[in-house]
Amino acid sequence: MIKALIFDFDGLVMDTESPAVDGWKAIYAEYGQEFPLLPFIRAVVGISDANFDTAGYLAAQVGKNLDLAALRSQALAYRLQVQSTLPALPGVNDYIKTAHRLGLRLAMASSSGRLRLDGYLRQLGLLDDFDPIICREDVLHIKPAPDLFLKAQEILKLRSEELLIFEDSQNGILAAVRAGIRVVAVPNPITAYDTHDGASLLLNSLADMPLEELLKLFA
Repeated sequence: MIKALIFDFDGLVMDTESPAVDGWKAIYAEYGQEFPLLPFIRAVVGISDANFDTAGYLAAQVGKNLDLAALRSQALAYRLQVQSTLPALPGVNDYIKTAHRLGLRLAMASSSGRLRLDGYLRQLGLLDDFDPIICREDVLHIKPAPDLFLKAQEILKLRSEELLIFEDSQNGILAAVRAGIRVVAVPNPITAYDTHDGASLLLNSLADMPLEELLKLFA
């Protein structure tokens, strides 16, 4: 019986990933280049943007020196502006309300930093809905390592079969599989381009299936 749900944040609760990609796509287009979407997804999404030098990659493709700091600032400004107005993704609020009604515990396990994550959860009015909230500062290794999910499980004090994870990215799914916890994949417009190997269930959106119906599949 499922007793707790563990949510990822980026791309699952809020689509923070589309603005990041869209900003860089526009910059790449200015130089007549195609944005390397799949390499970006696999190196960055669910992990850290430190794993892929998006500006440096563009400079290498163009074959000349570019102001990398200015490009990064341009992409960041666009991303932050768009993200400051984003709502929760479809079905998220319904799942949270239903989980509370059913007496399920809600946790969050994200590779993001604490200040960033808390800020966006406040923006959505969801900060008080998740306990615990596990961030990159709380573990030694972030996704695709299982540490974030194992830390959440340790705090929840539940068995693996009593937990269900919701993730949008292949890196997050891999972390869940390594933690030995079943995972539902809910890709966004960016992670839909990647694989979702290891997921127990694939949904286009949380709005596609009510939580109570979904839980019956994992009974």
